[in-house]
Amino acid sequence: MKRRTTSARSSACASVTLVTGGARSGKSRFALQEALACKRRAFIATATASDDEMAARIGKHRAERGNDFLTIEEPVDPARAIAKLPEDTDVAVIDCMAVWVGNLMHRHPDQMSFAEVDRFLSAIRTPPCDLLVVTNEVGMGIVPANELARNYRDILGSLNQEIARISSRTILMVSGIPVVVKGKK
Repeated sequence: MKRRTTSARSSACASVTLVTGGARSGKSRFALQEALACKRRAFIATATASDDEMAARIGKHRAERGNDFLTIEEPVDPARAIAKLPEDTDVAVIDCMAVWVGNLMHRHPDQMSFAEVDRFLSAIRTPPCDLLVVTNEVGMGIVPANELARNYRDILGSLNQEIARISSRTILMVSGIPVVVKGKK
């Protein structure tokens, strides 16, 4: 992440970093640490408190971020959240694409493509600030046994590929270790 010296939004300098990896690989921690290099930080959260365990998990993550990040909760349309970022935002962490795709599939159970995905991909092509996009890598395990899980894997895998194409950096987290797949360390 580059430290910005101006307070005006400038997408000409903004970059997109995709942070991917398995569950509990350190993706979110890495993205938050990277964002701390910038002064004005935002966090776009896609998770919703669908049960007590998830509510506790969200609460823990909020407490860990403290007041270091402006938090915008947007479970369905992160492009809208990007558009709502304050103009002086230096960096935004978007966490996470895997949860977001699950939200979309829950909302539109009979669809395999979503207008929200198209809007998001358009928004990150000319980001208003640096973006750190967190996602789960879904293509390294066994083929799921049921159609819904295979559809989820296919949708998220395709989204991850598109974000990686757009990104200037792609980081694969392996047991807490960042491995640069694309771009500079």
